[in-house]
Amino acid sequence: MTTTWTAAALSQDVPAGTAAPGRLGDRDLAIWRSASGKIAAWADRCPHRGMRLSHGFVRGEALSCIYHGWRYGQTGQCIKIPAHPGLEPPDAIRVPAFAVAEASGVIWVADGAPATAPPAFEGFTGFRSLQVDAPASVVAEALGGKGDAIRAALGPTPAVALIQPLGPDRSGLHLLAPLSAAPEALDALSVAAEDLRRRAEAGQKGRAA
Repeated sequence: MTTTWTAAALSQDVPAGTAAPGRLGDRDLAIWRSASGKIAAWADRCPHRGMRLSHGFVRGEALSCIYHGWRYGQTGQCIKIPAHPGLEPPDAIRVPAFAVAEASGVIWVADGAPATAPPAFEGFTGFRSLQVDAPASVVAEALGGKGDAIRAALGPTPAVALIQPLGPDRSGLHLLAPLSAAPEALDALSVAAEDLRRRAEAGQKGRAA
């Protein structure tokens, strides 16, 4: 169940008109959604002064840097420099953009152009993301599986766990819950996720000792 796509966030955590930080391997991302709902994933640096674009603000279909207000359109091209309102920004002023798509309530990113669509998990949707201070392999082991996408029962609730490497000793865990799950089942899944995090982090500390 591995893929060229990487699960970077849950759709519900990046609502329309907002930007959020993300990661793809060792690269920082700015993940943002326009007012009309279009999702984008860019390098998290403004070409002007290097400010993080994930700290910026969304207006309509564009993302503006919070520092000097340089505005970028959906493709990453600079479309306005407030200090020079009569200037048409040159084509060279552009933020590197990454492939991005959504499936099963998950925002997937990739470097390059994947040959296939991101995986969809029928009957499941994004529920909760959390960070774990342990490598992806240790998190997978705590889930009783291998790879970056594992179907598992967390407590009494079936789930899909998508594991995102965030560094040598940290991982992101994006949980998908059944669409039909009752509120009490989701509560149990949340409790089980916290227990999983504790077990994975304890296991990593034991290895490092």
